[in-house]
Amino acid sequence: MLWVFYGIPIVHPNSILVVTINGTGVFLEVIYVTMFVIYCSKDSRPRLLKMLAVAAVFFAAVVVLTLTLAHTHDKRSLIVGLLCVVFGTCMYAAPLAAIRNVVRTKSVKYMPFSLSLASFANGAIWMAYACIHFDIFITIPNGLGAFLGALQLILYGIYYRTTVWGDDEEVDKVEGPA
Repeated sequence: MLWVFYGIPIVHPNSILVVTINGTGVFLEVIYVTMFVIYCSKDSRPRLLKMLAVAAVFFAAVVVLTLTLAHTHDKRSLIVGLLCVVFGTCMYAAPLAAIRNVVRTKSVKYMPFSLSLASFANGAIWMAYACIHFDIFITIPNGLGAFLGALQLILYGIYYRTTVWGDDEEVDKVEGPA
């Protein structure tokens, strides 16, 4: 949602592509989260709804504070852009734990190829757009994302042949208890 806010003309003019693509993403995400909330266990639903409420309050606070305290496009772009860099980088850095696990176990069993490929492609495409459009706030997180996605693909290529694809119980028997 921050990227949609970043792209609206009142914050960062001439970024309609950022709004339309990320707006579509938010729409699909709302559908997914709604289905997830409907079908999750009743025990975990209150906690999930609290997390969604915290995210909504945070987003609302960012919108209100940015629009009331920053009165120029440059200031608004800076504030929202920095938040987008932080959260975008966190999104791309999330698989780092899997990368550590791949190197430690010499197995890509728990690092899905499709997720690594999608991460690389998303980062590379948005980085290319940002370089054409000269937008540093889009370049930084997506450049890091393309790099980390490429790193995951390289690791996948290196450790694919050494991966044991049996079920988890067989692996636990060979490795022993954790």
